[in-house]
Order: sequence, then C-alpha cells, then structure tokens
Amino acid sequence: MKRNMQEEQLFEYAVIRVVPAVQREEFLNVGVVLYCRGERFLDMRYVLDVDKLKVLWPSLDLDDLHGYLLAFQHICHGHPEGGPIALLSPPERFRWLTAKRSTILQTSAVHPGLCRDAAGCLDRLFNDLVL
Repeated sequence: MKRNMQEEQLFEYAVIRVVPAVQREEFLNVGVVLYCRGERFLDMRYVLDVDKLKVLWPSLDLDDLHGYLLAFQHICHGHPEGGPIALLSPPERFRWLTAKRSTILQTSAVHPGLCRDAAGCLDRLFNDLVL
C-alpha cells in the first residue's frame, strides 16, 4: 500500500545510552527520544534493566542513573523540574538533549525518518532498539 506523502511528517530520534566508563566506549541502550515538529511532539521512552546493568557494571550507582534519566525526561517534557533548559522550545530542548557529551548518559547520532504517528513511531523504535 502506497502512503500519501502529504500525511507523513519528518521526525528525528536518538537512542539514549548508559555509558558508565566513557574511556571504554561500552554502552547499553536504555531509551529513545523523538522529536516531530509537524506534530509538535517531543517525548522519550526508557527502561532500566537493573539485572543487566549490575552484571555489566557492578559499581554503577543506579540511583544516580535513575535521577539523570528523570532529569532528561523533565527537560524533554518541558517540566520546570528540568531547570532552565526545560523552558526552551521543543526543538531547542531536543538539540540540547542530543548534543555530544562525555557523561554516563549519552545519545546516539540523530537519525531522521518519516511517520504518520510520532507516538506510535516512538513506541516502535523503543521496542526495536531497546527492548
């Protein structure tokens, strides 16, 4: 079935990764953040597989990691708990969240695509790339 291209919207996404030892360049995908200007959509999904994280990195502070992900989520959703960055426009927040950094929580390169339903696309990407 051929899609009507006028109904499709451009979106961008990045995979959220836990990188406990930056110098080793090892990571575990834990989430996805997706921005779609046409749908005025910016959201993320994440999950922490505590058992896997403990096996891979026994000394990882899971409470800190959970706090970092909550801050990421607050910024994504524009909640005041996210600080001044959360007050920026959705495209600015997405760019800030996906900027290169050398911390325990990083994102992949940003990838584009086309979709008709940004929330459904986020769910599909999360299932394919994280779960």
